[in-house]
Amino acid sequence: MQGSSRLRKVLKTGGLMGACALAGGALFSVSAVSQPRPSGLTAERNAASLVTRGRQIFRFDTFGDEAFWSGALQLNKAIEGSANGGVGPGVSPATALKLGLKVDASALPKSVVSAIKAGKVDLNSPKTTLALIKLNAVVGVKGHFSSSGRMTSIGLTCAVCHSTVNNSFAPGIGQRRDGWPNRDLNVGAIISAAPNLNPVAGVLGVDVPTVKKVLASWGPGKFDAELFMDGKAFQPDGRSAATLIPPAYGLAGVNLHTYTGWGSIPYWNAFVAILEMHGQGDFTDERLDNAAKFPIAAKNRFGHVRVHGGQRDLVRDKLPALQAYQLSLKAPKPPSRSFNHAAARRGKRLFDGAAGCASCHLGPTYSEPGWNMHQPSEVCEDGFQASRSPENAYRTTPLGGLGQRNRQDHRFYHDGRFNSLNQVVDHYNSCNHLGLSASQKSDLVQYLKSL
Repeated sequence: MQGSSRLRKVLKTGGLMGACALAGGALFSVSAVSQPRPSGLTAERNAASLVTRGRQIFRFDTFGDEAFWSGALQLNKAIEGSANGGVGPGVSPATALKLGLKVDASALPKSVVSAIKAGKVDLNSPKTTLALIKLNAVVGVKGHFSSSGRMTSIGLTCAVCHSTVNNSFAPGIGQRRDGWPNRDLNVGAIISAAPNLNPVAGVLGVDVPTVKKVLASWGPGKFDAELFMDGKAFQPDGRSAATLIPPAYGLAGVNLHTYTGWGSIPYWNAFVAILEMHGQGDFTDERLDNAAKFPIAAKNRFGHVRVHGGQRDLVRDKLPALQAYQLSLKAPKPPSRSFNHAAARRGKRLFDGAAGCASCHLGPTYSEPGWNMHQPSEVCEDGFQASRSPENAYRTTPLGGLGQRNRQDHRFYHDGRFNSLNQVVDHYNSCNHLGLSASQKSDLVQYLKSL
């Protein structure tokens, strides 16, 4: 009670306000305390905080997948090489770049940049790769090191597949481009280099040579996310069942986020983090109990994954921020000189009108609001990849950034079956009986290049 009396006395005499003013201004006032902060500003701060945290997760969080890539497959030993305590020849920067791995130039100290330019850095030594990993400079690869400097384990992050660089320093070395699909990355060759592929062979129910054959079939820029679900490594015509690594940009406002549906961004992030990257977390999808459709997933209970043995979930609480960051990634615009502007304007009129493209690819997402799935027959394609998903259908793929993907890779459709936008336009011209002339098809291609 005496304390309350003293407080009332201070308030009456203005002592509290006087003290605040002497400190440099009225830090507290009755009006300031009583008025709520604008909710919009709070929402903006929350959104900015989520995006910032999500960027860190996207670039550097492994979700605890070191237990798989290092503990089980021992990939860290293959990177080190026998000269550095691992096995085999090791992975030099030159080899890593050939495998499609990228180096973030902004993570390199000025002294290292100067040494590389002066030719004083051995790019054929695995020891240099270890130094780059320690600097967090190898995009999507997170290393852990002992006090003696020995690399004890590595993990992989979202960025290993869904980021690239702008080659501003050298091919494969430059500033990060988050969300861009790394179509140079040879995921199969990297996994195949692991000393112990028995865990993979065991899940698939095959021998190691078969695993290596499957991994070799992928090639640069491809990955087979459904392999651990259904075990279908090849299409009926013998081609690899792997699909192109998709972009992670331009997804805001798009319902389903893979070539064949499956689920939303947080669903697919959890699916990949736990079932593909082999991170540590809980995952539920009873659709994977369908043994006829997903025999491997059903046998291994992949639709009911739970952490155990005192472990904690390293994925679940990161999904909101990761989603926020991905939704913040806008599709990149192509350089102005990379397409014919007059032809693109004519092509847009065709896209929105006679060609009928906009009946599905509606701007600004260039997908469909609502349920953006179609039966294979609607797009005049086989249903192999569609049959590997719960929906048995193909998603209307967002076209934002298509012009940059054209410059980057020249492969289109889920499995890269078309080698040019001209082939894509020819396909739909035939499929939908559009009767477009050669000049109209050319105009339409120029518009697609402008997206």
